[in-house]
Amino acid sequence: MDLSIVLMLFAAGLLGGGANAIAGGGTFFTFPALIASGLDPLVANASNAVAIYPGHAAAVPAYRAELRASGRALIGRCLVVGVGGLAGALLLLGTGRALFEGLVPWLLLFATVLFACAGRLQSLARDLHDRPARGLLVEFVFAVYGGYFGAGLGILLMAALTIVGVRDMQMANAQKNLLATLVTTLSVVTFSAAGIVAWPQTLAVLAGALAGGYFGARAARHIPAHALKTVVVLTGLGLSVFYFAA
Repeated sequence: MDLSIVLMLFAAGLLGGGANAIAGGGTFFTFPALIASGLDPLVANASNAVAIYPGHAAAVPAYRAELRASGRALIGRCLVVGVGGLAGALLLLGTGRALFEGLVPWLLLFATVLFACAGRLQSLARDLHDRPARGLLVEFVFAVYGGYFGAGLGILLMAALTIVGVRDMQMANAQKNLLATLVTTLSVVTFSAAGIVAWPQTLAVLAGALAGGYFGARAARHIPAHALKTVVVLTGLGLSVFYFAA
């Protein structure tokens, strides 16, 4: 792998990690960079899942108290989300490269709209609150999506937790990080076992994402989240148009 490609992937990871630390949407930088490095979209997606894995996982230990207080309901959610995440990862393997490549622009567009309308999604979720059965079904569907592609999974899981009646934001954030970690763990294990992770490219992005996450967290107090969100949305729309035209 050329040094220029390594530097490009590291820079994409740096931007993606920083974006995730401040407002989210890091996949819009890392996934296209992996494709630009020469990977086909399916392998790029699997590699991206591994590269961004530490994002949610690193936050879980900080919420130990909230997770212990979540009770048995969280166990049920973990089971539902785990099955959904595994189903999504296996679905990705089953669809094959050609079909996934055709879905890429639609997936990017969906993730962009999702990211742009996160606030509205939360409001809609509050209108459906305290309906556990519906919430578990929604969590399952969102987990399937997360195992398949994953961009915007945190937003979707926060909405699902709102539907089932989790009102405390710290509690919701704790459960969201745990559930997202579960989905991505199953995806990472599945993709690694299938041999479709490009490790050199993945490690270059991962190194950048770790550095970007650290500096992004430090810069979060000085960079308005809404400004970065606008950049991420415009990037997502631009990428969607590009892949539709490609």
